[in-house]
Amino acid sequence: MKTLLRASLALMPLLIFQVHTIQAQEWHSGTKQTQLVELYTSEGCSSCPPADKWLSTLKDHPALFDGLVPVAFHVDYWNYIGWEDPFASPVHTQRQQTYARVGHISQMYTPGFVIDNKEWRAWFRGQKTLPASNKTSGELSVVLNDNNILDVNYSQNQDMELHVTYLGMGLSTNVKAGENRNRQLHHDFVALNYLTLPGTQSWKLLLPSIPEKGQEKTALAVWVSDRNTKEVLQAVGGYLN
Repeated sequence: MKTLLRASLALMPLLIFQVHTIQAQEWHSGTKQTQLVELYTSEGCSSCPPADKWLSTLKDHPALFDGLVPVAFHVDYWNYIGWEDPFASPVHTQRQQTYARVGHISQMYTPGFVIDNKEWRAWFRGQKTLPASNKTSGELSVVLNDNNILDVNYSQNQDMELHVTYLGMGLSTNVKAGENRNRQLHHDFVALNYLTLPGTQSWKLLLPSIPEKGQEKTALAVWVSDRNTKEVLQAVGGYLN
């Protein structure tokens, strides 16, 4: 486990992407809260590959995109030690930094798991089964139409943030420098084009094009959180046709 000591981070500039048409789809949660399984990782971190490998096993979990939505956020603060992670983003680093600021995690490090808004350190002690959760929440409905317009509605009205990201599946990298030099690393559920928007109950937005990073297929993850506490309230997701 590698811990970050410095806290000064740059914000990623807002990018505009060419639109790529996706077949219309819908996703709806129930009232049981879906678990958002977050992994903060880096290809520049020698202790991260086992965590990445474990996250990939969730592809076969019976509750995938129903009871749980996995997301791998590749952070950029280890890029300086010899290898620039092609999936890293300062926006991912900022998300982890925010979690540290509001107290959801004790400090910034990789690999780092956050489940149900809480640091999950049991993984380092050999716990590989996700913690049980019986939380209830509002219902989240997401409709993606043929014009790449995403309509999102949450059944409770409060000050929130909407989070949307493509998930790259079946990614691999031949690392040529740094702590993982000469290793081929494999990844799933990699956050690509992660976006955050403020709001209260409903959102409509034009999705950016699917980034081509060499993934075998792509999924979409959508969740809402309390704007002040950053507590995740509900999540949905699924593979794109």
